[in-house]
Amino acid sequence: MQRLTEAALAAIPGAVQKPRYQRGEVKTGIVHIGPGAFHRAHQAVYIDSLLATDPRWGICGVSLRSPALKEKLGPQDNLYTLAVQDLTSGMRVIGAFTELLVAPTDMAAILARMASPETYLISLTVTEKGYCLKDGKLDWQHPDIAADLADISAPVSAIGLLVAALQRRRQAGLEKLTVLSCDNLVDNGHKLKGAVLALAGRLDPALGDWIAAKVAFPCSMVDSITPASEADLEATVAQTLGAVDAWPIKREAFSQWVIEDNFSGPKPALDTVGVTFTQDVALYEQAKLRLLNGTHSTLAYLGSLLGLETVLEAISQPVLADFIDALVAKEIVPSLTAPDDMDLAAYAEAILKRYRNPYIRHLLAQIAWDGSQKLPFRLLGTVRDNLKAGTSIDRLCVAVAAWLRFIEAKAQSGDALTDPLAAKLLACRGPDAFLALDEVFGDLGANPAFAAALKAAYQRLDGITLNSVRERLHDLID
Repeated sequence: MQRLTEAALAAIPGAVQKPRYQRGEVKTGIVHIGPGAFHRAHQAVYIDSLLATDPRWGICGVSLRSPALKEKLGPQDNLYTLAVQDLTSGMRVIGAFTELLVAPTDMAAILARMASPETYLISLTVTEKGYCLKDGKLDWQHPDIAADLADISAPVSAIGLLVAALQRRRQAGLEKLTVLSCDNLVDNGHKLKGAVLALAGRLDPALGDWIAAKVAFPCSMVDSITPASEADLEATVAQTLGAVDAWPIKREAFSQWVIEDNFSGPKPALDTVGVTFTQDVALYEQAKLRLLNGTHSTLAYLGSLLGLETVLEAISQPVLADFIDALVAKEIVPSLTAPDDMDLAAYAEAILKRYRNPYIRHLLAQIAWDGSQKLPFRLLGTVRDNLKAGTSIDRLCVAVAAWLRFIEAKAQSGDALTDPLAAKLLACRGPDAFLALDEVFGDLGANPAFAAALKAAYQRLDGITLNSVRERLHDLID
């Protein structure tokens, strides 16, 4: 069977959507750092739609570490397939990437592309840990930041790469640039700007001042469930396309992208392809982080403790579905202020419906990764607000306690824990040891009301099983 390439597009069945533009006419207006599965299933799809009317916005994808994507998509002209798997399903070939580069081998080309006068947007999906933050600010002790301070000409971190590129743009007199974070990080644009300014200012105060004056860092919120692709997806895609795709991806039908309307220089007309521009991303962001990401993490840790493997398996357990319903209605929704165009109850109901999508096999183990980086935004912010308001945190503490039990189970089994704080976490035993981790709990670690509620929840989960979970949680459900 032939490989998916530009030449193979003509033979692909008409039911498969293909690029609706001449790829040879596309210019590279965007550099995206971290072109993983989520970016390819989300932002790149919006850009692919936009290219049909505005060819200035092709994407140069930059991998900071791994050459795998370049090696797999390069031979197929950077094309790949998106499989939407939902009640309404379909396949689409995405052609938004003009090139793929890898930092360890292509640094000169990457910096040249980022400093090109045709590049107006640099975006990122590098996960929370990729920002090298501690307590919301740049972590000067992070080894990647230390390396960048020592030699910014060969940057290691995403923050260092941005500073090196902006240094070049300043020298070339190129002022029109927007740097857009697309990660699940609260106040992501402002935190990214703060990190970039901190590093730039320490290297060269004048560069920091120039960036602050000339470069925009809008906040954004992104949403679409994108599970890891499995081996059978390649076979399904090949059968449908009549061509082999070395790295297809899949996602649910739902997709949302909200961007703060704060750009420096040309702005892609993404609102014409379904993106929301707003003056206040925070309300959308908080609703998504707490309602979707918060319940996702809750299911991941509780479900894993109960021996379940996927989101669908977890939400299909009536007791877990009832617990999530109660958590949302009694402790999460009351903590939120809705944007004018959002019905929080309907939004929450839609999220739970998405979890029941039988076509998406979203592994709880994948959602459980990097809990120390995720929980402060997904759960602990809600805890803080509820403590301040004097409202319940008992269900939220069950979710946090499930994370503690999950880590302890990893330590006992000897299984690897995917988390930047893995060594510290695996050494903890009992709630007090975890609460002492300032980098996770901060001021909450010394809050007696939170500590008491967390310890009570931790005891609830001692030896919990599918047979006992209803009994253990009944008072938090009924």
